[in-house]
Formats: sequence, C-alpha cells, structure tokens
Amino acid sequence: MKTFLDKDFLLHTITAQHLYHQYAGGMPVIDYHNHLSPADIANDKKFSTIIEIWLKGDHYKWRAMRANGINENLITGNASDKEKFLAWASTVPYTMRNPLYDWTHLELQRYFNIDILLNETSAKEIYDTCNALLQTKEYSVRNLLRKMKVEILCTTDDPCDSLEYHKQLQQEGFEIKVLPAFRPDNITSIENINLWQQYFQHLSSVTKKSITTFDGLIDALKNRHDYFAELGCCISDHGSEAMYAEDYTKTSVNSIFEKLLQGQSLSLSEVAQFKSAVLYELALLDHEKRWVQQWHVGALRNNNTKLLNELGADAGVDSIGDFNTARSMAAFLNKLNNTNQLPKTIVYNLNPSHNEVFAAMMGNFQDETVPGKMQYGAAWWFLDQKDGIEKQINALSNMGLLSRFVGMVTDSRSFLSFPRHEYFRRILCNLFGEDIENGELPNNLETIGKMIQDICYNNALNYFKWNQV
Repeated sequence: MKTFLDKDFLLHTITAQHLYHQYAGGMPVIDYHNHLSPADIANDKKFSTIIEIWLKGDHYKWRAMRANGINENLITGNASDKEKFLAWASTVPYTMRNPLYDWTHLELQRYFNIDILLNETSAKEIYDTCNALLQTKEYSVRNLLRKMKVEILCTTDDPCDSLEYHKQLQQEGFEIKVLPAFRPDNITSIENINLWQQYFQHLSSVTKKSITTFDGLIDALKNRHDYFAELGCCISDHGSEAMYAEDYTKTSVNSIFEKLLQGQSLSLSEVAQFKSAVLYELALLDHEKRWVQQWHVGALRNNNTKLLNELGADAGVDSIGDFNTARSMAAFLNKLNNTNQLPKTIVYNLNPSHNEVFAAMMGNFQDETVPGKMQYGAAWWFLDQKDGIEKQINALSNMGLLSRFVGMVTDSRSFLSFPRHEYFRRILCNLFGEDIENGELPNNLETIGKMIQDICYNNALNYFKWNQV
C-alpha cells in the first residue's frame, strides 16, 4: 500500500514516476495568471502568522469551513489568528477527497517540511512551527518564490493601477520577472451605474482626460494600455459571464455612453452593446501590441448577498454558471479574425459540461502565425482539482494539440500556492504514464518527456515571447 504524499504521490505507474522525476519535477515555474500582491513582493514581506499567508483571502478554505459549520467570526471575523487556525485545523480532516486536503498537506511539506497530518491534535505544534519559520529571512515573500523555482509571474491589475511596485522591482533588477496583466473588468461592469460612474471618474483622473465620448473612453483606456506595455505587460485578462458580440453602431454606443454619464438605466440590449464595443476595441489594442488576451468565462458571482454586503466581493460566494456562450464566443472571435486582428487568446472555462465546447471553439481560429495561437486554458477555480485537470487535459487532447498547451497557473492570492504546479505536473505525467503502459502511446520516454517539459514550461516561455526578452 502506498503512503499519502510520498515521492510518488499521484504517480500510479513506473513510467509515470520516471516521467515526473526525470522530466517534469525539476522544471522552473512560469505563473502567468495569479492575484498576488506586487506590493508584498516589492517589500519582500514577512508574514506574522500562518493564518495571514494561508487563510486570509483564501475563499476555497472559507467555503470548506462554512460547510463544516464553523462560525463566520472564526473565518473572516475578529477572532485571533490562533483561533482561526484551530478552526481550520478542525475542518481539514473533513476535507478528505476535496483538493484542499491534498493542497494543505502538500504546502506544509514543501514549504515547512511538515509531514504530519493537520488536525485538532497536531494544530498547536504545526501553528507554532510555521509561525517560527515565517519570522526567518528564508520565509520572506521573495525567498518563498525562489524556493518554488518561480521564474516569471504575472499579477492581475486594474488599468488605473500605478504599477509602482512593478516599476520598483524592475529598477532593482529582481531576478524573478514580475509583470502586470491588464484587467479592465471595472469599465465594463455597468450593471451598477453608481459604481461605474465612480470608477469612470477615477479613470478620468488617472489619465488626466476629460472623457465625453465613447471614442474618448477608448483613448483613455489606450493611454493605460500603453503605460502597462511600457512596464513589460503583454497580457490582458477579462473575467466575464460570456464573450459579448452584440451588433452595435457608433451612434448607438455613443448614446449608451451618454446615458451612463447621466446615470440613466440601460436595457439588457444596451448593456450587451456597450460591453461588446469596449471588449472589441480592447482586443484590437491587444492585437496591435501582440499581447495575449485571457478570458475567464462562466462564473456566477456574488450569490449570497448577505455575505456580499458584509464582506464585499471575493467572499467565497461565487459559483459555476450555466450561461450559453458558444454563439457569442464564435461571433466575437470571428469578427476579429475576419480583419486579421485576432490576438493570441487563452479561454478558461468554469462549467465542466462545456469543456469540449470551449476546446473545439479554439480550434476554429488557429492559424500559421504561431503554434497553439488559440489556447483552451488550464482547469480553473472549481475545476483545478484532479478530476477537473484530467478532464481539461483529455478535452484538449481530443479536440486540439495537448503538446502545444501553455500549462498550469495558480490563479491564487497566496504565496503558498505554487505546489499547484507540482500537483498539475504529477497528474499530467500520470496520464501519459498510464497511456504508455497500456500501449496507447509509444514507449518513447525521451520524446514524451520533452513534450511534458514543453507543457510545464517551454511552451509558455515561447508563447508569451519571454524567451526573446
């Protein structure tokens, strides 16, 4: 019987073990989508407690604790860090077969060399050990990144962000490349007009532009787009229920923009037209600069309004949506493709019933400009667990070229989440190993090992052109 989290964790064949240990395990990490704080990296922050780095902001854990009947005060409230850790430790044994169980113990092993299981009995020892280590220089943010062999990471940044910390890191010559990603969701979030107007005024102030027309709005966004590019940004990102491809005219969009400025309510068609116009113009900017556009599609957000009102967004009350996305996605991508202005694109799917829909859609718009131009992105959010990762890999394998895949991302707010790359790599190697031992792939470990290294690292390096910088 195998031991939990031994060196061959998730590797169920001799061939899988060889592929992981000889090819995948030692590869550096490129994490081109996460929500890490650039300020924490620039300031080389050291965390006071394991709760501050591990539970604060982690709505995966929050959801599990709520499901276990833990009082909200011990999750997001005013309880002490020790009380919150004990509450989390009491929950961990109940997370068996949830990916949190694997991630929790993988992170304790990889960062803190702790190989005992976390529960109420071991909680105090683990809490004290982690907190003591976090006070040492080896556990500053930058050293945690070095420990996980991170070479490049991209944060997620609003167009109005100053990017002062990215600038600081570049001026210092920090060896890990920390780049911004352009996330303009706030300018298309027009369902709440009051919030949109506040953001609009902020954009106007940052760009020092008096924005009175739709073209003026796009000019202001281009101003910020240019600024991001100056600091090495080559990625945009959109979190959206769907892609939008509603027909519109310049006259209709200007009329909608006037209504927004005046605080007037919009029809559903007008909302779709405005989103369609802005997102199309932003895609043109991405293409002009040879950026990659990312789309995180399918989240049904903020379902629990009580917790939303108490805690704000990202409270752990988002879910998988069941939107119809294929037709609008095809129309959006096709419009750009018709004029040869379709950027390199990565689309992430949140609803597993749409895996093949998304994977097949990306195949419609591949071309000779770059191998794997259109990417069916890594298993995301609710799907970045063993079953979801396997399904994403299988859908991509069946509908496209897994060999051109640009690999895993953490999509995380925690500096302790980088073992998720290891988790992905082990699952990837296990799938290849089983196919080889079943005679479904040739027993050419050198060729397949090189493919695995490409998926884990080389493809992303080439796709984003970081090998040319």
